[in-house]
Amino acid sequence: MAQDESTTDDDAVLGEGSASQDGTPAGVPEGGRPAGAPESGTQAEALAGGTPASSHLPPAPQELDDLQVLKALAQPRRQQMLQHLTLHGPATSATLARALGLNTGATSYHLRELARYGFVEETPGPGHGRERWWRMIPGDRRFPPRSRQSAETRLVMDELNHHAYAADLELFARLQQETDADDAGEWADAFPYSRGTMRLTVAELREFFEEYIALLNRYKRPEADTPPGARTVLTRFLAFPTPVTDEAADNRKGPQTP
Repeated sequence: MAQDESTTDDDAVLGEGSASQDGTPAGVPEGGRPAGAPESGTQAEALAGGTPASSHLPPAPQELDDLQVLKALAQPRRQQMLQHLTLHGPATSATLARALGLNTGATSYHLRELARYGFVEETPGPGHGRERWWRMIPGDRRFPPRSRQSAETRLVMDELNHHAYAADLELFARLQQETDADDAGEWADAFPYSRGTMRLTVAELREFFEEYIALLNRYKRPEADTPPGARTVLTRFLAFPTPVTDEAADNRKGPQTP
């Protein structure tokens, strides 16, 4: 089941039924701190470099099957805020407002909603005073399989995926521009990329996904154990069967009795 094509020229969320943030789907918060803190995902998320050093048990998978929770998560502004917390670590509502071009009333409201559904929580901040700092809550959050999604849930999921994939592409384009600079150093080559094909059953594909999540968890470690020079690395997993024609679908069904 080895991949048949592999390069090192690009970067490596979200199946309809499972995803990653430690297994989180794309768009679902992947962690609370950058560069090595216990996080995610997922969509999650793995850490750069070093020897696998995680000795803590990975979180148990949590299925997000409540439509209200999915709607709360799919809100575009909240997706932007979750991405900022994933990339930059804990922040205040004022910090998020400045970064995203919003007012603090809006960011405070969205943070409360995200906290209400268990995606963020308050955390001690670096300064003093009455500022409220927020962090991502680690977890292995997964979406229900598409076969168990209602029509309304599918619409919400499609919208969530649309925004999540667009945000990933934008981040990737920004990073490519940054690594074109002369001072990019060794991180200019930090774009492992692989495309491949395999012949699998649905059960084997699920097993493959779980092995991928287990690999992510192997590389997670406490911030104190993260070596100097480590950076937050975003990982994305996407696998899907090739589309079939109507004729091929009919052939799969076998001969039809008159």
